Amino acid sequence: MAEHIELGKKGEEAACEFLTELGYSILERNWKNKFEEIDIIARDGEMLVIVEVKTRSTLSFGNPELSVGLRKQRLLVNAAEAYIVRHNSNLETRFDILSVIMLPHGPKVTHIPRAFSPFD
Repeated sequence: MAEHIELGKKGEEAACEFLTELGYSILERNWKNKFEEIDIIARDGEMLVIVEVKTRSTLSFGNPELSVGLRKQRLLVNAAEAYIVRHNSNLETRFDILSVIMLPHGPKVTHIPRAFSPFD
């Protein structure tokens, strides 16, 4: 398996563990709708949380969360709308980013709740 794919999987695992420790329920991982994918769909109380995970092994190219641009945000919003319709969800929805840096002593996870809005 390619190194960047393996790194991404480790980052998503760290993100799930982090969210679970915060009390979130993980509903889906790598949920796909046609060409769009949501890394993690979780529930935080009465809130549906759409999570984009960005993982890096170094900060050489800047903080991982900075790579979630407007195009990616639009794709996530479209996928979230499809998920909500398919699951007939009436929960309020928010979009979070989890930035993961894989350090030698373990992952450093930064959680950015409400990282963007579908109306941005």
